[in-house]
Amino acid sequence: MTSKIKGSRTERELVQLFQNTGNWSAIRVAGSGLTKNPNPDVLAGNGKRYLALECKATKKTSKHIYEEDVIQIITFSNKFGAEPWFAIKFNRKPWLFLKPEQLNKTKSSNSSINLRLAEEIGLTFERLIEGGELCKTQ
Repeated sequence: MTSKIKGSRTERELVQLFQNTGNWSAIRVAGSGLTKNPNPDVLAGNGKRYLALECKATKKTSKHIYEEDVIQIITFSNKFGAEPWFAIKFNRKPWLFLKPEQLNKTKSSNSSINLRLAEEIGLTFERLIEGGELCKTQ
């Protein structure tokens, strides 16, 4: 399975999680990474909170994130009035959610997150929809 197909599938899975709550709606922004304009992979809201989510999925225990992805989700969120989040799906693990500032900076100005740290400081889906202000910081 190509990474593009896997990414689309995981994005749809995340949208369905929001839809299943009964209080949240979400849409997948198709082709979000293909335009020059900053767009999230998923946009979710409940009438009080709006989340712009950049989705990442990996079979490995760590995920590299390009600086441009971080800048774009922050830029979009600031313009739209949404909270910027990275939604990370490690293989056979539940979704974890991190704010951009929680990602580890690499020497090349990119970012990364590993499974251990994501489980330690990230939010579960349930905690995210209850209120991201509960987010722990590094």
